[in-house]
Amino acid sequence: MGLFDHPQMNPEELSPAVWAYIGDAIYELFVRCQLLANGPVKTRQLHQLATAKVRASFQAEMVHRMEPYLTEKEREIVKRGRNVKSGHVPASVDVVTYRYSTAFEALLGFLYLNQAHDRLQEILEMTLRLSEENFNA
Repeated sequence: MGLFDHPQMNPEELSPAVWAYIGDAIYELFVRCQLLANGPVKTRQLHQLATAKVRASFQAEMVHRMEPYLTEKEREIVKRGRNVKSGHVPASVDVVTYRYSTAFEALLGFLYLNQAHDRLQEILEMTLRLSEENFNA
């Protein structure tokens, strides 16, 4: 099995928590690669920049802002991801924000596991645009 291959499975048969588990890894890798594309930076600064984009509040904001661009199926995935009950919520974030963050990760994981790579790329690029709009506003 290659680095980006995954077992053939029906993502619908997996729990939204599993989608979020995979989506978290996908998003983290995407953010890190985007930061490297901006040229050489010290690892400490890379970590600080990455942390800003992978924190729960940022992810929750992204899923709210991209909702009008999601398909009905994607909105359903977000809703299912949002309803995942986690036994652990970090002290630095409220429960609602954490749930929307999980919803964002679930969407990414579902798209990846469904091999909807083009749509996954669109969603990831949308996060870049939306975060730049937020930064430039």
